[in-house]
Amino acid sequence: MEGTTQMRQEAIRVAVADATRMNSQLTAAALKRSRNNLEVQTLPSNSSAALRELQDAQPDVALISARLEDGPLTGFKILHELRATESKIPAVMLLDSTERELVIDAFRGGARGVICRDYSFDTLPKCIRKVHEGQVWVSDMELQFLLDLVISMRPLRMQTSGGMARLTARERDVVRLVAEGMRNQEIAHTLNLSEHTVRNYLLRIFDKLGISSRVELVLYAVSGNEAAGAPDDTKALSATA
Repeated sequence: MEGTTQMRQEAIRVAVADATRMNSQLTAAALKRSRNNLEVQTLPSNSSAALRELQDAQPDVALISARLEDGPLTGFKILHELRATESKIPAVMLLDSTERELVIDAFRGGARGVICRDYSFDTLPKCIRKVHEGQVWVSDMELQFLLDLVISMRPLRMQTSGGMARLTARERDVVRLVAEGMRNQEIAHTLNLSEHTVRNYLLRIFDKLGISSRVELVLYAVSGNEAAGAPDDTKALSATA
């Protein structure tokens, strides 16, 4: 009996912020049933409200969806805030896909692990426990993304204030569609452009705004910092994205 007690896994307090309240509840229920001794609470699906409750709760691990109710990549706002406040809460980012850029931005934002919704659910409690133990959870493919990043690493540039006002109308269209969660192929179809042209637009937008990734662009667009100097359609983007 004593040996069984010693082998019993330590309870881990997990806070879940998924795309909707129902998703959070379903994920929490599944984690509780996984027999991994996880004590799970759900957070609001709005990034700002989730962050407040997360900071109050101080769980052992936070599971955060990249897509929340207030936008397709607003889960990254929580990561950035946790990192900015030097929070000790380790985070796992739940992604809709293992796109290279999203994986890299999750780790750059401070995530200690990434999980794609396509993965077997059995990997999720294992990921949470390993992250709680201080390890990094990453697949072989995702590790290759990170190695490629190290090889080609360049310093991040500071975001410039008032940058949206420097964009052309077509560039603002691209920003709006990126903030809606569209990929390059979908943007190209919507704007009747080639994917190559969309990529060129993004490179010019990154240069004008002083950013270096798609996630940074979405966070920049929804930050509200541009309201004073941006054209009306850009203001609408900040209000609705």
